[in-house]
Amino acid sequence: MKTSLDVARRRIAICADDFGMSAGIDEGILELARLGRLSAVSCLVQGPTLSEHVSSLALLPVDIGLHLNFTEAFARGQICFSLPRLISACYLRQLPRFLVTATIDCQLDAFETHFGCPPDFIDGHQHVHQLPLIREQLLERIARRYPTHALWLRSTQTARHLTVDRGKRLKARIIACLGARTMRRLADAQGLPMNRHLLGVYGFSASPEEYRQLLMSWFVGAADGDLLMCHPASAIEAADPIGQQRMREHSVLADSRFPAWIEQHRLTISRLSRAA
Repeated sequence: MKTSLDVARRRIAICADDFGMSAGIDEGILELARLGRLSAVSCLVQGPTLSEHVSSLALLPVDIGLHLNFTEAFARGQICFSLPRLISACYLRQLPRFLVTATIDCQLDAFETHFGCPPDFIDGHQHVHQLPLIREQLLERIARRYPTHALWLRSTQTARHLTVDRGKRLKARIIACLGARTMRRLADAQGLPMNRHLLGVYGFSASPEEYRQLLMSWFVGAADGDLLMCHPASAIEAADPIGQQRMREHSVLADSRFPAWIEQHRLTISRLSRAA
């Protein structure tokens, strides 16, 4: 009979999103990265607090990526859509190509200004990077700007055998249906690596214990090369619609038992930029 020690270790990436959105988010993510709970951090380059925390993040052993944004307004004159409007405009091909390209280039320029190098990876705030028009222009800009730089992209493809309830699996499948298959096909054609599956999707409503149980379910169902996204914060802004949930996530991810949970499930937290 096999025991847990006989099961091969699986490498997963754990990525915290929304760095740069607020001081509480940044500080919570930095804390978790220092504890070794994260292997990737996704940055909103237009965010109001990014400049203040760039140097601290750059010192940590994590992949640092661009959280491509079309739906969060940080400054006057910035291109911004509600998510339903953006999805509709992308699928109906109503967004001017030059506008999409300019938005992508502006954010890549800002990332390079802040960090002095290209991103290790690119994903999307609310997964917008996989939408029609945006994905094609994103891949074209990557090819032109970084022809010799290896970066990875986030796949939203779902894992089939998760022990989370049907409602949470449905949300993950809806996200994947918005572009996961096409995004992977295009990325493969361009030789850009992606995570195998995306874990961490739920309705942003769970007690700390419920989130811990979700985390255990994702750990059980994780395959080698999967990515678990999270949205932690050590403090919240009053206007943040998921602020309380960010703090609950942070409390679970910062739990002193976390290393034991990783070991129990025979996982290794891995940087996808360094995966063989």
